[in-house]
Amino acid sequence: MSLDQALIEKITSEILAKMQVEKVQSCQEDGIFETVDEAVAAARIAYEQLRKLSLEKREKLIQAIRDASYENAEILAKMAVEESGMGRVADKIIKNQMAALKTPGTEDLTTTAWSGDQGLTLVEMGPYGVIGAITPTTNPTETVICNGIGMIAAGNSVFFSPHPTAKNTSIWIIKLLNKAIVKAGGPNNLLTSVAEPSITAANAMMKHPGINMLVATGGPGVVKAVLSSGKKAIGAGAGNPPVIVDETADIEKAARDIIAGCSFDNNLPCIAEKEVIAIGSIADELINYMQKYGAYLISGSAIERLLEVVMTVKEEKMAEGCTEKPKKSYGINKDYVGKDAKYILSKIGIDVPDSIRVVLCETPADHPFVIEELMMPILPVVQVKDIDAAIELAVKVEHGNRHTAAMHSKNVDNLTRFAKAVETTIFIKNAPSYAGIGVGGEGFITFTIAGPTGEGLTSPRSFTRQRRCVLVDAFSII
Repeated sequence: MSLDQALIEKITSEILAKMQVEKVQSCQEDGIFETVDEAVAAARIAYEQLRKLSLEKREKLIQAIRDASYENAEILAKMAVEESGMGRVADKIIKNQMAALKTPGTEDLTTTAWSGDQGLTLVEMGPYGVIGAITPTTNPTETVICNGIGMIAAGNSVFFSPHPTAKNTSIWIIKLLNKAIVKAGGPNNLLTSVAEPSITAANAMMKHPGINMLVATGGPGVVKAVLSSGKKAIGAGAGNPPVIVDETADIEKAARDIIAGCSFDNNLPCIAEKEVIAIGSIADELINYMQKYGAYLISGSAIERLLEVVMTVKEEKMAEGCTEKPKKSYGINKDYVGKDAKYILSKIGIDVPDSIRVVLCETPADHPFVIEELMMPILPVVQVKDIDAAIELAVKVEHGNRHTAAMHSKNVDNLTRFAKAVETTIFIKNAPSYAGIGVGGEGFITFTIAGPTGEGLTSPRSFTRQRRCVLVDAFSII
């Protein structure tokens, strides 16, 4: 090897080494790593640094997240719709802004104390450590903002496992929030992820010994996976929210509210109205008003054509010699999840103006549109004879998810009966469904609604563990 060649190789080696160092440093600044191990290790370091900061400083970091999220709400919304092909930009802007403004911070952490003859006992809310959070394609930025604020407020760092179909948007928001945190004087990598999110990466995260807690926002499969992990887990699963309208309701307002809630972000929110159960005496009036407020009514063969487009059908094999008709099972055609009503109608040859927000149809109670959670702006209406039948059917089609239900009524007894019967985490009365998470209603916001594991609308305290401190025979001054 000549001297010149050796010098060239040495210089090349030094340049490559420098590039690798710069790459690692860059990753350390924005939270995005090549492997799960690297991301979890960085989050662990960030957690240890966060523990040394005061609550006052922690709140400053949270404010930085709020500011960055609110200021970039529009670009985040546009990125999410463009990448995932789901939802409406205007509605996602609202969701991002509300997540930034109405997610609780450190004020949600309260201390319980007992004092008496035997001294003082305190119970405080301490962090878990590094939380592994699985986020959905339906709310790729809103969930990161909301969980990022809540989990850091509780004193944790977070490894996010975004849905692969929204990976670029999710990674962008993670980088954005990390930069805001560091600029506010916080540690690098309080929020981490991998450059290529995947099911494999998510499984590695769930099994990783450096992850202390799991939080999954998604369908039944992902919730089941985290509950089987052996770690402390919070599961925010699916729903199929029914809405009842009885004869005492303000029918026009009910119609307006239901269309507003059902069409919000093209029905992607798991709290959105999925089916209407109307007392027969007011059903026609309700449907007429719904058309006034942005619904397009289809009937007859158009309903069947729509079914063939937005749902998949599979006939079960029957035993040889069986004379019964094959049973059909239905699934969701994911190509239409979160799409505009105008786009969906165009697929069955119906052209409507942009003002149409919902596809409306009357169906029997056992129709697939009623039974399945579509997450599309398709709203079936089922007529029933009385409130007893309405409550019975609503409980049935909610499938025991105990997620969300709604009712429009001025009869307090009817409202009470339905609320008790359906046992949902969220119950909305005389308002659009999104009021249930604080959009147009009182209370804080969340995009992780933990029905399966019982935490309900999660907040910082959901991501803490209770720690008891006991001082005996001292510091009681009564």
